[in-house]
Order: sequence, then C-alpha cells, then structure tokens
Amino acid sequence: MDFKLELVVIPVSDVDRAKAFYADQVGFTVDVDHRASEQFRVVQLTPPGSACSITIGVGVTQVAPGTYQGLHLVVDDIEAARAELAGRGVDVSEPFHFGTAGQTPGLHAERADYGTYLSFSDPDGNGWLVQEVKYHAR
Repeated sequence: MDFKLELVVIPVSDVDRAKAFYADQVGFTVDVDHRASEQFRVVQLTPPGSACSITIGVGVTQVAPGTYQGLHLVVDDIEAARAELAGRGVDVSEPFHFGTAGQTPGLHAERADYGTYLSFSDPDGNGWLVQEVKYHAR
C-alpha cells in the first residue's frame, strides 16, 4: 500500500505576499485560490515536477507564521537551481554541504546524492532547503 504525502500546510501571516513569493519568485504553480469568506482562504501551490503541494491561507492552521524549518525541495542540478532562484529574486544561500566540521561552504566534493544544499526563507521566515539528488534509491 502506498502512503503518499501530497500536501503540507505552511503557516504565513500575509497570504497575498506569500502567494506572490512562492508563485512569482520560487516558481510554484498556483493550483487553487479559494476564498469562502474573510475567515477562510486556501491557496494551493505546487513546485515544478513535484507530486506534493503546499497550502497557505487563512483559517487553515493555528501554527505561528514562520515556524517551519527544513522543508526540502529536491533538484538534480544544485547550481542551476541556485541560478534560477537568484534570477527570480530569491535571497538564496551559496551551496553548502556537511562534513566532519558540520555545515561547510561549497559543493560536496564528490557531488554525492543528498550531499549539497542551498537554503532560503519565505517572507515569514519559513525555512527551505534545496537538496541535490541525481539518483533516487527507490
């Protein structure tokens, strides 16, 4: 039996600002923007090539905005991903990896899968990692 993760709710303080960030800067597709009332709005966005979406909105979570950290996006070319995000105006880190001294600047020496990362945050401070994976072990 498959258990597929298809949606993660991201806590934000300003839905329009977050929608613009994720759609216009990060490049997610806006799947749904439904406002039932001033107390309920749901915006669903999907990263390019992903089977999992995010939802932002009003009345969809009680979690404080900006408290999520470590959400992962997976790409097969970390340098191209950084160039694309930076070109769209995202304040994205330089590549880094983890070695014996912990987080270390630069690409993983062997460009090993799951070895190199970037980081960025949305306007509320929810933190994302972009991870390079060329070959999935599935």
